[in-house]
Amino acid sequence: MLQISSLNVYYGKSIALRDVTLEVGENEVVALLGANGAGKSTTLRTISGLVTPRSGDILFEGKSVKGLPPHKIVKKGISHCPEGRRIFPDLTVYENLVMMGAYLRSDRKEVMESLANMYSLFPRLEERRNQKGGTLSGGEQQMLAIGRALMSKPKLLLLDEPSLGLAPAAVLDLARRIREIHALGVTVLLVEQNAHMALGISDKAYVLEVGRIALSGKAGELGQLEQVKKAYLGL
Repeated sequence: MLQISSLNVYYGKSIALRDVTLEVGENEVVALLGANGAGKSTTLRTISGLVTPRSGDILFEGKSVKGLPPHKIVKKGISHCPEGRRIFPDLTVYENLVMMGAYLRSDRKEVMESLANMYSLFPRLEERRNQKGGTLSGGEQQMLAIGRALMSKPKLLLLDEPSLGLAPAAVLDLARRIREIHALGVTVLLVEQNAHMALGISDKAYVLEVGRIALSGKAGELGQLEQVKKAYLGL
């Protein structure tokens, strides 16, 4: 579904990504691991059009999306749930989902069907539908951010550090929700520092180190490597 080849990204004169190549197959959950500053968020921001690469290419379903503006990339079926949630705090849950998440969709009936699906996936959001986003708990805001991303009906969901700042019980719940989203037919590219969680729900994984892909393989196999255990699993 997604093919990134020889991607190079700079911030000014500093290189953020160097010759990054990776693939995400249809119906896969793929994890992208790495320390702070490794280039994980930059990778997602480049895919979604928020950052323009210096060179390389990004193919989605066989066609290049490199250089397209973000709204056109969303229209093609890629949705980005950013690090830090970035919900609209003064809008209600309903407004975040419908006005912002589904802003490119014109069929009102289909949007309401998607909203019903979001409420089924995240019942707490239905309970809080008239509450302003900024008054929600951290876990509820993460549900809202993911739900907003799903309201565009993506084929590929980019999740950036969804477990950041969540309590352990909320992280377990989040992992279950990602599995449920995947079961609905959504392909997922997951950026995570919580390697235990990410490797546990992913089909394969890549490890970024200082802007380069250092390791890649099946998630279960990567989790058994001593290098990964020491650096990311605390073993």
